[in-house]
Amino acid sequence: MEDRKFRNAMGSFATGVTVITTEVDGNIHGMTANAFMSQSLIPKLVAISLKEDAHMLKKIKQSGQFCINVLSEDQQDLSKVFAGQVKIDSEIQFDYLDGKPVIPDALAQVACHVKSEYIEGDHTLFIGEVTDVNLEDGEPLIFSKGKYRTLEKLENPVAAVN
Repeated sequence: MEDRKFRNAMGSFATGVTVITTEVDGNIHGMTANAFMSQSLIPKLVAISLKEDAHMLKKIKQSGQFCINVLSEDQQDLSKVFAGQVKIDSEIQFDYLDGKPVIPDALAQVACHVKSEYIEGDHTLFIGEVTDVNLEDGEPLIFSKGKYRTLEKLENPVAAVN
């Protein structure tokens, strides 16, 4: 099967947009990623997947920690900056969660230390043990079929049935 056909099929799955951050020798590094998932509740584990040639791969291996920042619908520009699609003149400000750098106002900030890693195909899967979480109000930034999207707001939402 052709690579493009496979990529298009995988791109049909709508995902949230995250920025993965870490800090090495006092320098903060980040990259936009949508290969993230919750792995386990007990213990609290998450998984991220990074391509073998990604600059962040080496940084996470060096630091042994990372944060997942789930972006809000208002943070599309940040997604583009950390994806290397847009350059900005100003310095990006970070907050800290459990001593790890996070994106201010992200919908969710998940601090982790690397529990294990697995090389599969051309990616490394990092399993992170969650050390802290912070939540904010707002709506998520969505990515599907190569485009940013937002959730449609319903005028008359139907109440959940128990």
